[in-house]
Amino acid sequence: MSRRVALGALAALLWPSRLLRGQEPGVQLIAIDGEGAKYWSRWRGPSGQGFAAGSNYPDTWSATDNVRWKTAVPGRGNSSPIVWGDRIFLTTAYEGGRRLSVLAFRRSDGGQLWETFAPTGRTASSHEKNGHASATPATDGERIYVSFGNRGLIAVDLGGKVAWHQDLGPMDAYHGTAGSLLLYRDRLILYQDQYAGAFIAAFDTRSGRPLWRTGREASAGWGTPIAVRAGDHDEIIVNSQGRVCAYDPATGRELWNCSGSSYEVIPTPVVGHGMVFCSSGRAGPTLAIRPGGRGDVTRSHLVWTSPRGSPFVPSPILHGDHLYMVNDMASIVTCLEATTGRAVWQGRIGVAQPEGFSASPVVVDGKVFFTNDDGDTFVLRAGPKFELLHTNRIGEGTLASPALVDGRWYIRTDRNLFAIGH
Repeated sequence: MSRRVALGALAALLWPSRLLRGQEPGVQLIAIDGEGAKYWSRWRGPSGQGFAAGSNYPDTWSATDNVRWKTAVPGRGNSSPIVWGDRIFLTTAYEGGRRLSVLAFRRSDGGQLWETFAPTGRTASSHEKNGHASATPATDGERIYVSFGNRGLIAVDLGGKVAWHQDLGPMDAYHGTAGSLLLYRDRLILYQDQYAGAFIAAFDTRSGRPLWRTGREASAGWGTPIAVRAGDHDEIIVNSQGRVCAYDPATGRELWNCSGSSYEVIPTPVVGHGMVFCSSGRAGPTLAIRPGGRGDVTRSHLVWTSPRGSPFVPSPILHGDHLYMVNDMASIVTCLEATTGRAVWQGRIGVAQPEGFSASPVVVDGKVFFTNDDGDTFVLRAGPKFELLHTNRIGEGTLASPALVDGRWYIRTDRNLFAIGH
């Protein structure tokens, strides 16, 4: 990475120059800027919200239509692909999690470039739908960072050579581990809720050295933290069991907490209109919270709560004045007015089935894309009324969320990696 690009990226992290759509000064989600903004370098892309810039992406496809290439992915995993330069990275597992690896593919034709295996070690049980390679990697263009749960954290360079490995100790997580890493400045942030010894921790990107570790009380959770700037300081926000928590990224000290979420929490928060929106549980609730408080802010900073319609697994998505989310227990999309929580519309997509959606939605060119576990992608026009434009069927099970770069969709199914483009 050039010195100019590195300095530009650091300046953007210290005070982001781009304000994401729907956000107000004073509360901003810290997005990836500089060279990284051109790619899909982390969970939910450079925005951390599932936005894809540009209008040259196809909105229709099938198992053959608009398929530029597809390549078989060995093993089993639900981690989403990430992209940097001419490479795509993802993780996979073999033999029930006894072997775990990071894979690199060429963007131009899908050719596999290398595979690097994690050190051998502990293998814990996991829910069938979760598996052992569900956490999405992150990259800064120098190293790819991966969380492998009981196997610890691993960093590999762009050529596949292991840079460092950090053992995090044994983990006893309900349904296994799945939370993705947050890359923030010079550190990686990970939280792991489990039966005993739950924690949130920060690690140095160059060495893997632990920088701080803060104990938590939650026993179940599989989410990914976000970083926001709230006024004059940054906060790491965790959407988790029973409450939403914010931490000081420099020290790990808890800044505030807000009660109201349910027992099982997976969705990543989204940010806009001076608030952070956190969904939880099986169909609810969703909380809208103003960051920047101190201590228990349930009475002072909880702006609104919606008791139903929330997702269990997929994250919500914010576009303009509207918050969209799919109730994956009933296949119903709900659109809320972001500032008030007022229901704008609801509509069914596909057949009602419990836990039928896992991939998080994306917004492209004024359209919202929801993909269910069967690989059916429902294309809705963003706006104040329910309008299903069409349904794309790729014909393979799809639990991973897509990556979008330079007019192409990169979609991981249960068997293949697809490149979709004109």
